[in-house]
Amino acid sequence: MLSMKFDAIDRRILAALQRDARLTNVELAEEVGLSPSPCLRRVRLLEEAGVIAGYHASLDRKAVGLGLTVFVGIKVERHHDREATAFREAVKALPEVVSCHLVSGESDFLLQVVVPELAGYEKFLLGTLLKLPGVADIRSNFAIQTVKAGGVLPLDHLPAPHPPADGKT
Repeated sequence: MLSMKFDAIDRRILAALQRDARLTNVELAEEVGLSPSPCLRRVRLLEEAGVIAGYHASLDRKAVGLGLTVFVGIKVERHHDREATAFREAVKALPEVVSCHLVSGESDFLLQVVVPELAGYEKFLLGTLLKLPGVADIRSNFAIQTVKAGGVLPLDHLPAPHPPADGKT
């Protein structure tokens, strides 16, 4: 459920910032067809509403020595609140885990793990993952090649604002 209404300018702002979050406010305003002050107000509103959750640099994993990506399916023993909370909190604290999802299917959680190489994953698996609270089974899938990563979110599903009944804008 959408927490706020988006107009065409909001969608253009979000699309532009997803492409390049380093745009200056003046550049962004020019791109979306606003003057700088109203553009900045809209960006601030989107930030305050939590639509813009933050700004990040996108790093090349191999360039920083993280050449192996592993998708790890984890089955937990029980789904009691205490164990599930302990597992979630432990996973959040692991820097090697770049994403964690509660999923349906044969696993309960799907983790995306980045490490330098296979020996690094073996150490992480044996020394960390197998010791997480409630872990019953672990299945590892190694990425051979990354075809697409870090994509921008599609925004075409956001409803277009309806023009006023009198036809004036």
